[in-house]
Amino acid sequence: MANIDQLRTGQPIPTTRSNQTKVGSTSSDAPSTAAAASSPRVKNDAVSLSAQGKAVGQIHQQLAAEPSFDSAKVAEIKQAIADGSYKVDADKLASNMTKFEDELRGI
Repeated sequence: MANIDQLRTGQPIPTTRSNQTKVGSTSSDAPSTAAAASSPRVKNDAVSLSAQGKAVGQIHQQLAAEPSFDSAKVAEIKQAIADGSYKVDADKLASNMTKFEDELRGI
C-alpha cells in the first residue's frame, strides 16, 4: 500500500502486476509464457468528454486568448500616479480586502 507522503511529494509510486491465472484453469486457457513474453501488451485507453466538459474547455481557451488586464486602465493609473493626481479611497480598499478575505474562507 502506498504511503500518503509519497503522494504529496509527487514521486512516482512503484506498482507491480502479477500474471496469475485463475484457480482451476488449464494450460490451454492461458497463453504460453514464451508467447506472452515476446508479444508487447497493447492498451487501448480512451477518454470521452461530456458536453459540459467540452464547454468548459472552450471557455478556458477563450479566457486564455484574452489579455489578463486592461492595458488602457493601467496606463491611466500610471499617469495619475506620475502626475500626483491618483487618490486612494481607503474605505473602498478596506471593503474590497474584507470581501476578498471572505471569498478565501469559502474555498
